[in-house]
Amino acid sequence: MADEMEQWLSSLLRLIDEDEKMTERQIRIIQAAVDTFAEKGYASTSTAEIAQKAGVAEGTIFRHYKTKKDLLLSIVTPMMSKLVAPFVLRDFLKVLDTEYRHFEDFLRAAMRNRLEFVKKNAPIVKIMLHEIPFHPELRDKFKEELIPQVAERLRRIVTHFQARGEIVEMPPFAVVRMSVSAVLGYILTRCFLFPEYDWNDEEEIERVVRFIMHGLTPKSGAD
Repeated sequence: MADEMEQWLSSLLRLIDEDEKMTERQIRIIQAAVDTFAEKGYASTSTAEIAQKAGVAEGTIFRHYKTKKDLLLSIVTPMMSKLVAPFVLRDFLKVLDTEYRHFEDFLRAAMRNRLEFVKKNAPIVKIMLHEIPFHPELRDKFKEELIPQVAERLRRIVTHFQARGEIVEMPPFAVVRMSVSAVLGYILTRCFLFPEYDWNDEEEIERVVRFIMHGLTPKSGAD
């Protein structure tokens, strides 16, 4: 996990440096901010803590960034536009573009893929989960970069299995919303709320899939 974080941070620093040549102090500030935001969250992190971790005076931060939020945006904006979409969608588009015999086969593949992704990249995902809901600029950028790549693929998958009679007739994105809620509910609980539990991922995946399919299977005429 530490190696993944280090690789991600190196990529992030390269992206930022493409637009503006950073000093050695700026690099230390960005590294310290990423580490501290991941550990404590944006709201609980002070610029004094970032300065101490970076080995600079607090005033140095404000010479480069007017506010703590400017510092956060300097980290996340290039990440959103150039790094997050390929990062978050790493290996997932293959799952979305694969043909499946049944909707539940797609659910299993998607859930395994995203669970492994979050387990490997938990510190980075933590920053996103902490900050995106509370910063409209970040939320808008997230939607702009990711939704176009995923939404139409998911709509096609759902309508395909609706046409085959495996899923009830309802708006495709309602199906997506309920399915995603169940899948993410397990992943977030597993990786962030109770990671210390002795989870059996394959058993839990089957439970989630059965839960989704039971709620989405059309009623027979005898019911």
